[in-house]
Amino acid sequence: MQVKNVFRKSALAFMLLCGAAQAQNFEFNLAVIPAPTDPYTVVVQTIPARIAKATDGRVKINISDSLVPGTQIVSAVREGRVEMSAGLHSYLTAEEPRFGIFNLPGLIEGMDDYKKVGEAFWFADTQKIWKDRYKSIVLAEGAWCTQALFSKTPIHTLEDFRNKRLRVHNPQTAVLMNALGAKPVPLALPEVMPSLERGVIDGLFTSSCYGNGQEYWRVAKNVQNWSLGPINGWAVLINEDVWNKLPADLQAKMKAEMLLVQKEALETQSKFTQAAYDNMKKNGAILWDAPPAERARLFDQKFVKPTYDAWLARAKEVGFDGNAFLARVRSTLGRN
Repeated sequence: MQVKNVFRKSALAFMLLCGAAQAQNFEFNLAVIPAPTDPYTVVVQTIPARIAKATDGRVKINISDSLVPGTQIVSAVREGRVEMSAGLHSYLTAEEPRFGIFNLPGLIEGMDDYKKVGEAFWFADTQKIWKDRYKSIVLAEGAWCTQALFSKTPIHTLEDFRNKRLRVHNPQTAVLMNALGAKPVPLALPEVMPSLERGVIDGLFTSSCYGNGQEYWRVAKNVQNWSLGPINGWAVLINEDVWNKLPADLQAKMKAEMLLVQKEALETQSKFTQAAYDNMKKNGAILWDAPPAERARLFDQKFVKPTYDAWLARAKEVGFDGNAFLARVRSTLGRN
């Protein structure tokens, strides 16, 4: 009898252990927007295999670009409709201006500036905002390919901007376009190509890789680099409650692997950008870089001041010192 009891207890213990082991497996959905040829998609698509390997198969991640509309990609994580997403800062710059510093004309001039400011304080500061305001934990930071202006006719001078209907994706660029006499148009991504084809818009600002992947150059063959808010960020997010339910060992393994994802995303951005430009040129797009003299005209205070004034006003409404925040950025870049 005693032997049987020992056997029963051992069997029960084994079953409990098996059940505990099974309970340690997790499956998450990661929402994205479709962005072929951009590191946003190419790098993020590697996450499921990398996390599965890093966690010995205990965490499974499913990626989909049809789970939620792009404009809800952050709110869906906050509300728990999906566990994870690759969120876009640009979609939130109206409500959280600190997400929009990279759209302020002449402030951040490229990837070196983006990484320098991000690693100095901006990544940490915005990660706190993601957590406090959006109930999300940031697992990795990334950057879209360098922004370009795709247009049906050349926009090579400030005068060329006048009366052009241009799709923009953030309020900072919208204010600047108004100052230049252009007509900024908010437009959902699926509507961009048909709007170009029908003449509803004359062009748009977007990631050079995104524009390449969507083949905007077939209709808007002029691809211009004005160095206007050239870098826009993205972040891989996970719902805070979901994250807190993960065992500490899985959190550590995921954090370590996602730091490698971040490193790859930031270091390969220029490679992806160049590949996009090479492909567009091969397909007949007309590439153009704004000369220094024309860029100097663009960044004249009479044009950029309204953008900064609007950003500072919104910062005051949100409750932080916008001037101090900008001074911190400039100090980091050595531009006091």
